[in-house]
Amino acid sequence: MTQQAIPGREARLGRAIGQELTPGRAVGGVVLLLPAGDETSARRAHPFALANVRALGRRLARAGREEGLVAHAVHYRARGWNGADAAPAADALWAADEVVRRYGDVPICLAGIDMGGRAALHAGGHSAVNSVLALAPWLPEKDVARAPEPVKQLVGRHVLIAHGTNDERTDPELSFRFAERLKKANRDTARFEVHSDGHAMLQHRAEVFALAVDFVRGALFGQPFARPVADAFAAPPPLGLRMPLASGFGRALMR
Repeated sequence: MTQQAIPGREARLGRAIGQELTPGRAVGGVVLLLPAGDETSARRAHPFALANVRALGRRLARAGREEGLVAHAVHYRARGWNGADAAPAADALWAADEVVRRYGDVPICLAGIDMGGRAALHAGGHSAVNSVLALAPWLPEKDVARAPEPVKQLVGRHVLIAHGTNDERTDPELSFRFAERLKKANRDTARFEVHSDGHAMLQHRAEVFALAVDFVRGALFGQPFARPVADAFAAPPPLGLRMPLASGFGRALMR
């Protein structure tokens, strides 16, 4: 995709996370990590936001080392969504093209946090993307003067959303309403609620990371989903879109 010009800047992929775990192993799948940002800003992504997605990437790479999983953080040209420019979504599409150029025909999961979640959902229609993970995604309020968030690009992808019920930065009800619309077009949609947790979901970080691992390994490599995840995909709305993330989820995956 042709990127709109931001003077003197280009998007780039961060260092590969995972290849150092299994030197010489062929890359079997890639997770593109999309960090949080701001509604409007021409500045680069905040270092803390990049560190946050890298932590997720390290967890995923360790769990998927046998399958050859590699993760890259996407360094946006600018941290702002910037209205109709939707710059991080364009950068995510560029990053997917770059993965295909580097690694060939491997499946890609877009994994975004906050504004990165919205970018992942927008860019999920890329032909190499088979799955999208959106954690506490920032989604706009309904506006009669603006078209609703698109969903058709996600048909045929596995999509998982997780959101803290006490999030005061990004409204969990907006991600639920988005998931409701998406589920009508794409049955492979699930949403988990992290009860009593806030935007960063720090109280249940281990469970959120375990959920991400289970989803990514299932979506990219065909591993069986854990029963709660499989049930969430199979359940009709609203049950599969308000699935509680149980305390202790994934302890067997922790290593």
